[in-house]
Amino acid sequence: MQLKFGKFPVIVASSPEMAKQLLRIHDTTFASRPALAAGKYTSYNYSDMTWAPYGPHWRQARKIYLSEVFSESKLESVKHIHIEEEHNFHSRLHSLSGKPVVLREHIFRYTLTSITRMVLSNKYFSESENENSSMVKLDELKGMLDEWVYLNGVFNIGDWIPWLSFLDLQGYVKKMKDLYKKLDRFHNYVIDDHLGRRKADKDHFVPKDVVDVLLQLAEDPNLEVKLTRDCIKGLFQDLLAAGTDTSATTVEWIIHELIKQPRVIQKAKEELDRVIGRNRWVEVNDFSQLPYIEAIIKESFRLHPLATFLTPHYAIEDCNVAGYDISKGTTVLVNTWSIGRDPNLWSEPEKFLPERFLGKEIDILGSNFALLPFGSGRRRCPGYKLGLKVVRTILANLLHGFNWKLVEGMKVEDVCMEEEYGLTTHPKVPLQIIMEPTLPNHLY
Repeated sequence: MQLKFGKFPVIVASSPEMAKQLLRIHDTTFASRPALAAGKYTSYNYSDMTWAPYGPHWRQARKIYLSEVFSESKLESVKHIHIEEEHNFHSRLHSLSGKPVVLREHIFRYTLTSITRMVLSNKYFSESENENSSMVKLDELKGMLDEWVYLNGVFNIGDWIPWLSFLDLQGYVKKMKDLYKKLDRFHNYVIDDHLGRRKADKDHFVPKDVVDVLLQLAEDPNLEVKLTRDCIKGLFQDLLAAGTDTSATTVEWIIHELIKQPRVIQKAKEELDRVIGRNRWVEVNDFSQLPYIEAIIKESFRLHPLATFLTPHYAIEDCNVAGYDISKGTTVLVNTWSIGRDPNLWSEPEKFLPERFLGKEIDILGSNFALLPFGSGRRRCPGYKLGLKVVRTILANLLHGFNWKLVEGMKVEDVCMEEEYGLTTHPKVPLQIIMEPTLPNHLY
């Protein structure tokens, strides 16, 4: 389907066949991004991975991510961080036993503390009013990252009707500029502290985190594209925002669905009891033996894709796709929401049925174009391994170690399934539930 957004052509692909044409067969042609205001004002003038145009900087950034952040050896080296933070997460839920809990807040806190320790090492935010007043507050940092995700997914009129851009009719650009100032202050604080530690230990310095690695690479004269301070900020900002939001949002959608379906919860618990037993928590190595947990996650990816549309692609040259002429400068949107609910692809598509994935090898890493939680081709999410590990362990242990109940007076039909759109799609209304521990925390 071709549309016109203001003066610009936009192609919308809503079938696996067309998604494959755009993301694999003509991958190079559509591997760039449109130059939207969000990338300019919130991502250091397209210096991050999300909005960087296809070219030398993007290729170098992706190579850095794959070798220095998301390789198997790097993920193994930070495994202890995720175990410790998961323990803290469960301890907090244990302390709130029997009390109403907005689970979204606790899951986001877990993913945020995990990714900040991995990317930044030191703790650069405070969790109480009594801590270092120069630090950003935890809720404030989470709020900034939430706003980044939201503003990077808005429809900004000035992007599509340039002669109206100076008016900023929706006020989005002002919000982007204000957010940039707050994030940049935090990023400078982090970088200056890292530089100070490098200087103090210059003779024996060993990189401890992603920021250290980026600062070290910035001194490499052999890099194809020089890593400026803004490039470094853009790259670790992407990790903080995506690493916090995507996994937490996936788990939140699953909880919204499962709380309405005791049958699915019971079946998942039976699998966990059979495979894991009642004397330990679930570990990463267990997931090859937990097909029903995996099916629940895949069903959530289908029915509640993190991105209703994949982050927009952009044609860097004229081309012909399946007999259609597409001109250079066309923006391409892949509609994962429609593909996931297409009755020609999925039986009873509006129902949450994990069983549809049992006994079937359905790839979620980009080769099955009916299910694209991480995209496909060159622009596929480089952090999918970490994301899957986090989602699997959070979900499995919430099921294995706790019973879930709705708060008094609330019925399953009251659970709100409305969507709130941004770069990712969230449940509009957070769910409040009661968590009752069924496993002791000391079993870690």
